[in-house]
Amino acid sequence: MDLRSDARLYRDQRRLPDVSIHRLDGPVCALLRKTAIDIVLPRFQSLAAHEIAEKAPGDIVTVADKESEARLSEGLANLLPAARIVGEEASSADPELLEGIDSGRVWLIDPIDGTTNFSEGITPFALMIALVVEGETEAGWIYDPVTLRMCHAHRGHGAFVDGKRIAAKGTGENLPVTALGMHFLAIERRADLEARAKGKLVIVPIPRCAGEQYPRLALGQNDISLFERALPYDHAPGALFLAEAGGKTARPDGSAYCLSDRRPGLLSAASPALWDLAAGILFG
Repeated sequence: MDLRSDARLYRDQRRLPDVSIHRLDGPVCALLRKTAIDIVLPRFQSLAAHEIAEKAPGDIVTVADKESEARLSEGLANLLPAARIVGEEASSADPELLEGIDSGRVWLIDPIDGTTNFSEGITPFALMIALVVEGETEAGWIYDPVTLRMCHAHRGHGAFVDGKRIAAKGTGENLPVTALGMHFLAIERRADLEARAKGKLVIVPIPRCAGEQYPRLALGQNDISLFERALPYDHAPGALFLAEAGGKTARPDGSAYCLSDRRPGLLSAASPALWDLAAGILFG
């Protein structure tokens, strides 16, 4: 495939037509797999102490994150030169890069989602990319390089795992299985959520990786999840994937998840009915 020729085809179009996004899928998947093989997996369980740092309290970055973001940025720039690229590490260094992500075409990159797990030599972790057009997530990719699972979604065309279309399903348990992201919550807020959930929801640990949590909701392992931080590169791919599978992601007050909205709190569920149930229990 002539990627530069494809890029010329897209350059003057305000919104990407369906066929263009479909044609991007193969190259993006190949880029994710190649980056994982060349950069991420060789560093897994092999990081030296000086290759791990703390961007902020509890927020880890490794040399593999930085190198992965550089490789993915280069590859995506070749695929779609007219699109702006916003990576987690670049925007952590310069938060102003996140301004204006609801305008034009933007590639969002999470070079290693679940960096804390990765830095500790444990799974899960994932590489994630989203393509945003005029503020809407048009496509998303989530790659687990250990299990080799590729999740992707294209707005209006469904959610897929390893090329097979899937439909979200709940666990079927009597009490909904709920993963609560407590890491960035104040102690009082944690206690309030736990009290509200008691006897109504089964609380399970969140995997510290949005790239794993959204597939768990779509594939019947969890029913509900709650994240406090809602950074766009963490949630754009998974929120689209879950929505295209038939699930729901929204703010706790029911308002739509907008990528440019910096408010905390993001509630997801395997179905709209489960979302309504969770919102009533946790925030009613």
